[in-house]
Amino acid sequence: MVSVNDLTMEFSARPIFSDVSFVINKTDKIGLAGKNGAGKSTLLKIISGLQQPTSGTVSKPTEVTIGYLPQQMKLADDTSIINEARKAFAHIDEHKARLDDLNNQLATRTDYESDSYAKLIEDIEYLNDRLSMEGADNMEAEVEKTLIGLGFNREDFDRPTSEFSGGWRMRVELAKILLQKPDLLLLDEPTNHLDIESIQWLEQFLQTKAKAVMLVSHDRAFLDNVTRRTIEISCGKAYDYKVSYTPYTELRKERVEQQMRAYENQQKQIADIKAFIERFRYQATKAIQVQSRIKQLEKIVPIEVDEVDNSRLRLKFPPAPRSGDFPLILEDVGKAYGDHQVFDHAEFRIRRGEKVAFVGKNGEGKSTLVKCIMGEIDHTGMLKLGHNVKIGYFAQNQAQLLDENLTVFETIDNVAVGDIRLKIRDILGAFMFGGEASDKKVKVLSGGEKTRLAMIKLLLEPVNFLILDEPTNHLDLKTKDILKDAIRDFDGTVIVVSHDRDFLDGLVEKVYEFGGGKVKENLGGIYDFLRSKNLENLRDLELTKSPTGKQVSEATVSEADVNTKSSQQEPAKPQNSQKLSYAEQKAKDKVLKKAEKKVKDAEAEIERLESLQKEIEDKIASGDSSQETLDAYSKAQKNLENGMSLWELATMELEELQQRN
Repeated sequence: MVSVNDLTMEFSARPIFSDVSFVINKTDKIGLAGKNGAGKSTLLKIISGLQQPTSGTVSKPTEVTIGYLPQQMKLADDTSIINEARKAFAHIDEHKARLDDLNNQLATRTDYESDSYAKLIEDIEYLNDRLSMEGADNMEAEVEKTLIGLGFNREDFDRPTSEFSGGWRMRVELAKILLQKPDLLLLDEPTNHLDIESIQWLEQFLQTKAKAVMLVSHDRAFLDNVTRRTIEISCGKAYDYKVSYTPYTELRKERVEQQMRAYENQQKQIADIKAFIERFRYQATKAIQVQSRIKQLEKIVPIEVDEVDNSRLRLKFPPAPRSGDFPLILEDVGKAYGDHQVFDHAEFRIRRGEKVAFVGKNGEGKSTLVKCIMGEIDHTGMLKLGHNVKIGYFAQNQAQLLDENLTVFETIDNVAVGDIRLKIRDILGAFMFGGEASDKKVKVLSGGEKTRLAMIKLLLEPVNFLILDEPTNHLDLKTKDILKDAIRDFDGTVIVVSHDRDFLDGLVEKVYEFGGGKVKENLGGIYDFLRSKNLENLRDLELTKSPTGKQVSEATVSEADVNTKSSQQEPAKPQNSQKLSYAEQKAKDKVLKKAEKKVKDAEAEIERLESLQKEIEDKIASGDSSQETLDAYSKAQKNLENGMSLWELATMELEELQQRN
C-alpha cells in the first residue's frame, strides 16, 4: 500500500537515518521503536508528506489516504467541540451539496435521451453510493460516539474549544482524524493526553476499526495491545520485526549480542593486522605482505553496535527520613469550584511506605486533591499530614522552576548527596543527558528535556513522601523502567497520578479511583482494578439485550425480565428526596419510552441488515462472484456497521436516562 524506498535524512550534514526501506500493508499495525532523537517523528512526517527527505521516496497509490497526529499542532479556537469534530466530514458536506445541485439540474432537464443526461444520472448514482458507503446518515452518531470514547461528556459538546486545555483540544484533533477513517493512521504519542479509560477505548478502536496504523508511543501496554509489528530505528538503520513490542525487546537483545560478538571479533582482527604492520613495517622482505595488510585494513567496514544498553543501571535514592505511621489522613474532604463539586466525602489513610495510584478520567479531581495535599488550594473536611513528613512534589509545570542559568550537571550536583554524587554522569546518561548534553545550559533545553531534568532533581532530594503527577509523559521506555525500579526500591511513601498502566503495574498496591464526585479505594494493583471495572461493566450490560435480541444465559434473562417487569409495574423513582410532580414524572417517562423505542428500532434494523447480509453470503457461497454482488456485500457490511453504531449510541442514551430516573 505505502512503500518507503531508501530514505535518507540529514540535519546540518549529520545523518539521522539512511537507506531506510519497508512496506506498509493494508492492515498492518506497526510500532516505531528507537531512542529519542533516532528519527521516529521525522519518519512519520516524511511518510505523511509534511517533510521532504534528503534522498529516497515514499510511494503510494493516489486513492490511499493518510491521517497524521503530531505531538504538537496548532489548534483551532473558533467554534464548539462538536462543530470542530464535524469538520472531519467536510468532504461529505461537499458531496451532499454537489448531489443537491445535480438533483436540481435533473428536475429541470428534459433531454432524456442525450449522453449528458445519462452522465448526470450516473453522477447522481455515484454520489448516492459514495455517501452511503461513507456512512453519511450515521455521521452524527459517529461524532458523538468518538467524542464520548475520548473522554468528553455530552455537556461539553456545545462549549467553545477555547475553554479547554491543550490536551483536551488535542483529543478533538485525534477524534477528527479517527472519524475520517484514513487508509493509514500515523500517530505520534497519541496517549500523552488521555486517561486510562480513553486509552482503552482508543486501543479497541485501533484494533477493530482502523485499517493500517503506524505509531510512536512510550506506553508499553498500549504498544503490545495494538501493534503486531515493530520497526526499530537504530544507528541510522531500520530493523523490521513481525512481532509486538515485548517480543521485539527479546529479539533485539539477541541482535545486540550478535553485533557485540561480531564487533569484538572484528576488533581482534584489526588489532592483529595492526600488530603485523608495526612488526614488519621496516623489513624489506615483508614489504609486500605489509602493503597487503594495509589495504586489507582500509577495506574493513567498521561494525556498529546499537546504543549501549544501560538497563543494568540502578538509581538508588537516599534513605527516606522516617515519618509517622500515617503520612496522609483524609476525613470528609471535598472541593468545589462555585457550583461545580469536583469531589466530596473523600476519606482514606495512606500508611508509611505504601505506593498508591490516583486514576480516573481527566477533570475528576486527581490533580485537585494533590494540590489540596500540597496546601496550594483550600478544601472542606480534615486533611492531615503525619509526623515528620517531607514531600517531594513533581507537578506538570515543575520544569518552569529550574534555574535557567545553571548547566544540567550543576542542577543535579546542587541537590545530590552522599555516594550518589559519584554517579551523576551515569544518572544523566540514563536520562538522556550523556556526554556534552550534561554541560548544556538549562535555558537552551527543550520542554521535554527540562521535564526530565526536573524529575532527576526531585528524586535525588532527601524526602519521605513522593507525589508524582504524570511523571512519564516525556520519558522513553528504557528511562521509565529505570525510574520505575527506583520508585519501587524507595522506602518512603508514594502517590503516582498516571494513566500509564505498564508503569503502574507492579509498582502500586492500591488504586484510588476518581469519578462521579467520589474517591473510591481499590485494593490491589492496577490490573486488579481494571479487571474489577470490566466485571462491573459486564454486570451493567446484563440488563441490556444484545443487538440481535439473543439471550446469553438464563441468569441474564431472568434478571433482565425481573427488572423489566418491575419497571412496568412501578414508575421510576427520582434519585432526590423531593417527589416529582405528576406532570414532571409523566414527561420523564415519555422521554424514557422514546429512548427505549429507539433502542428497539435499532435492534430491528440490525436484524434486517443481518438477514440481508446472510442472503448475499449465500449467493456468494453458491458461486455468484460478480462485481455487483461483491459491491452489494461490501455495502451491506458498511450498513450493518453503521446500524451497530446507532444501536450503541441509543443504548448509551437509554442507560444515562435510566440512571437519572
